Amino acid sequence: MKVVYNDGHVGECAPEEELHIIRHTAAHIMAQAVKRLYPDADFGYGPATEKGFYYDIDLGDLKLTDEDIAKIEAEMKRITKENLPIKAFTLQRKEAIELMQSRGEKYKVEHIGDLDEDAVISFYQQGEYVDMCVGPHLCYTKALKTFKLLGQSGAYWKNDSKNKMLTRIYGTAFAKPEELEEYLKQLAEAEQRDHRRIGKEMRLFMTDDLVGKGLPMFLPKGYIIWQELENYIKAKERALGYQHVMTPCVGTVDLYKTSGHWEHYKDNMFPAMEVEGESFVLRPMNCPHHMMIYANKTHSYRDLPIRIGEIAHDFRFESSGTLKGIERGRHFCQNDAHLFVTPEQIKDEVSRVVDLIFDVYRDFNITNYRCVLSLRDPADKVKYHQDDAMWEKAESALRDVLDQLGIEYTEEIGEAAFYGPKLDVNVKPAVGAEITLSTCQLDFCLPAKFDLKYVDRDGEKKTPVVLHRAILGSLDRFMAYIIEETKGKFPVWLAPTQAKVLLVSEKYADYGKKVYEALNDAKVRVELDERNEKIGYMIREAQVVDRVPYMVIIGQKEAEEGTVSIRNRDTTQTETMTLDEFIEKITKEIRERR
Repeated sequence: MKVVYNDGHVGECAPEEELHIIRHTAAHIMAQAVKRLYPDADFGYGPATEKGFYYDIDLGDLKLTDEDIAKIEAEMKRITKENLPIKAFTLQRKEAIELMQSRGEKYKVEHIGDLDEDAVISFYQQGEYVDMCVGPHLCYTKALKTFKLLGQSGAYWKNDSKNKMLTRIYGTAFAKPEELEEYLKQLAEAEQRDHRRIGKEMRLFMTDDLVGKGLPMFLPKGYIIWQELENYIKAKERALGYQHVMTPCVGTVDLYKTSGHWEHYKDNMFPAMEVEGESFVLRPMNCPHHMMIYANKTHSYRDLPIRIGEIAHDFRFESSGTLKGIERGRHFCQNDAHLFVTPEQIKDEVSRVVDLIFDVYRDFNITNYRCVLSLRDPADKVKYHQDDAMWEKAESALRDVLDQLGIEYTEEIGEAAFYGPKLDVNVKPAVGAEITLSTCQLDFCLPAKFDLKYVDRDGEKKTPVVLHRAILGSLDRFMAYIIEETKGKFPVWLAPTQAKVLLVSEKYADYGKKVYEALNDAKVRVELDERNEKIGYMIREAQVVDRVPYMVIIGQKEAEEGTVSIRNRDTTQTETMTLDEFIEKITKEIRERR
């Protein structure tokens, strides 16, 4: 593919660069279209991305509608048909500022001002439109053949909340129409699976800006799922010797200075609160509290390992642009635990954690995942605790354990916690990028910072090693993952409503109530729909909106014979059986967590 480079020459680009160049050119053509339609538009950044392109634009008080986005796309198509040549030129920094000032581009002027004084800035021009860019670009606008605008959002200039909120228009572009068609199908599938849409339909959770962005509230049906997940993982942990605790959602700043979080993590924490001469913060994680629980009494080597678990409420100040329902919020609940072990116990305890992770994955039929050994970046003097010997010891220890356990993994530099390396298990959802669900972190750092000790068999005081681990990650994110994997069709044991009794007519209400009470007595989460609605409507609502696993249909025949007609949410067929047979069937599925 021929492209024009920023020095003006035309040449062939490498095949792996083609898509990036197509999308970068699309961003410029979109900006030209916006400028034609809205002459006062002022442009910030407009890069190509992994999935498409965007441009951040100051449109004053103008709020774009879907119709406006369609007009911009139509104008882009006109520009491509004009087949404008795309040319490159360079200017010295002073000349570049003068050019952008003459065109009223204050954000570009500010951007150039951030560059070195001796910088040479390259520009690309197509028709009346000029934009600064390092390139390369397509040679003619007509070479951009396949693109689509997808929507808009807000974005702060320079990603700084102190700056003005700009309008981000984003889209995608491909070399071939069939590639775009396939991508749009993927987007449609992602929309169908979006846990925010499903959560609203099924009345699982809600958010309200009056409460606060990123602070989801679980509604009754959503909280049932949340509690089932909590009970599930706690039962697994208790069987493995975990002791569960409850600790406060706040701590003093001094607590987090001791742990090192204040130095390395405070930008992600809510601001400190001053109360009676002390500074408190909402906690972003729970390890400092659990360190203090361990320090509360003297321990012998015979006590170790000590496994402290908690479903803990945590708070992190995520930027508003990254918030996504219950998948990423400012409040979430971690399935957290800290294991205090001797060095000799590291291998066995990591092995038990890994076994628990994969045991849970089998229960939820999670098969598409990969293991990552996340290591520090030795060149980063700010992000990580500075102790080369500690890092070498911790990374070697965790790597050796994973090798001995025969776990396949890749290594990623710069992804460790600030205090130690970790094993991350990254899961690939049905749609979208992979997410980290489970993690096991090896920590020689915090036990030393908190001066934790145990008395060894030789009578000497030693410092324990700590394993930080989360199996479900946060219950919130895990629930979002399950919603999107199942499209809200939860397994019976997890479904907020496991069965719904539907009456063909009000005449059968007495028998319907008897069926409801029998199921309720059997600890089945059951609802009785007594509305005076057509049975077809009630079935569709239960099946499509509420995603109820079983609909129990009661009509004349059922009432007379003392039976029930059962419809599974995934079929249009009904099966008639006795009430006792159905109770046995559904309670077995619940009990076995099928």
